[in-house]
Amino acid sequence: MNRDLTVGRPETVLRQFCLPLFGSVVFQQLYNLADSLAAGKFIGETALAAVGSSYEVTLIFIAFAFGCGMGCSVTVSRFFGARDYGGVKTAVSTACLAGGVLCALLMAAGILGCGWLLQAIRTPAEAMADSQLYLDIYIWSLPFVFFYNLASGVFSALGDSRTPFLFLAASSTSNIAADILFVTAFDMGVAGIAWATFLCQGVSCLLASAAVFRRLRALETPEKAPLFSPSILGKIAAVAVPTILQQSFISVGNLFIQGVINGFGTGVMAGYSAAVKLNNLVITSFTTLGSGVSNYTAQNVGAQKLARVRAGFRGGRKLVWLLSLPLSLLYFFAGRALLFLFLDAPSETALRTGVEFLRILAPFYFVVSAKLVADGVLRGAGRMAQFLTATFTDLILRAALSALLAQTALGAAGIWCSWPVGWSVAAALSLLFYRAGPWKNAPEKDASGEETKDRFAE
Repeated sequence: MNRDLTVGRPETVLRQFCLPLFGSVVFQQLYNLADSLAAGKFIGETALAAVGSSYEVTLIFIAFAFGCGMGCSVTVSRFFGARDYGGVKTAVSTACLAGGVLCALLMAAGILGCGWLLQAIRTPAEAMADSQLYLDIYIWSLPFVFFYNLASGVFSALGDSRTPFLFLAASSTSNIAADILFVTAFDMGVAGIAWATFLCQGVSCLLASAAVFRRLRALETPEKAPLFSPSILGKIAAVAVPTILQQSFISVGNLFIQGVINGFGTGVMAGYSAAVKLNNLVITSFTTLGSGVSNYTAQNVGAQKLARVRAGFRGGRKLVWLLSLPLSLLYFFAGRALLFLFLDAPSETALRTGVEFLRILAPFYFVVSAKLVADGVLRGAGRMAQFLTATFTDLILRAALSALLAQTALGAAGIWCSWPVGWSVAAALSLLFYRAGPWKNAPEKDASGEETKDRFAE
């Protein structure tokens, strides 16, 4: 069901919209968690290291898919907030056409360059063959990744966070079963993990895309909307390109950090691979809630209700802090037990690495979550230069400090210490940029949820 995010009590509206998004990201992460679980528990530590190393490369492709989905979502949100349903339809078809071309180019680049990337991040020889095999299969699933992200972005733009949650819940649960089946019953090894993900992503993508186009047909327009618009492509690109740069920069930075980690051997690699999966579940949850804030902001900017943007930030910050408290405590005190989800008879090095990583990062979840909510507002309002400045500051600091501190007596622990520094400095920047936004002086009465004049805010 489509939902207007420009009316109603902001905190309530945002909570109802974001909670299914949180459920969606939990199931989305189950794809990766299931892969690591199957590799570590049913194949071995070397397989887990291979999947972990490959995962950092797949994040580059996911960055492009996520950026396209976000560009589409924010643009559609503004049209929907302004009640321009013809613009909604054209924005979706334009995004699909452009996304398809970009996906084809990335597939070609992946086929030619993934082996080189694995060598560049110093993947150990014993893990190289499985890493390459996993990526060779993963590349052919890129169309599913792209079009699922576009479909999910459209649902969010229309105020519907429940439908993508249901699709992900079904496909992720199936992926866990398929991973176990292919690895244990069919003895397919790492290839079985990759094929299970391929199949489940494909089914999810096809069902979600069909549901989106059915939803769009129900929106009435005075005349048939054009399939492609260069001006709307420009609006999509204005959000998509900086988001792709942000996500790609994160991925490249993570690849650099992965290369530093790989120099410490497979034990540290395996411990980091298990711990970073747990960490990514938290960070991706915060990022997804931030994306919900982006959709909320974009609809309200489109409807010229800037005071609701300020109220939405407060509501979003409250949500992520309520989530941060139990997760910080869980990871800090029970991290060792959680690592056994991914590691079967792990080495002491792997366990010590994973516990150390989680205990250093967990107390700072309050900091990074506030940053990601502020980033969500900036992105939804189209303030992309400021959004990128904060993100790049975080990654540059983390990459530089990880390389420097790894050479000190801290060793691998020095790499983990770079995370809180990058998060803290970038959070300060994001919050300063948010506080300087045009909503700071908007009259509070505009946040009441009453209808105002509908028009698209350029």
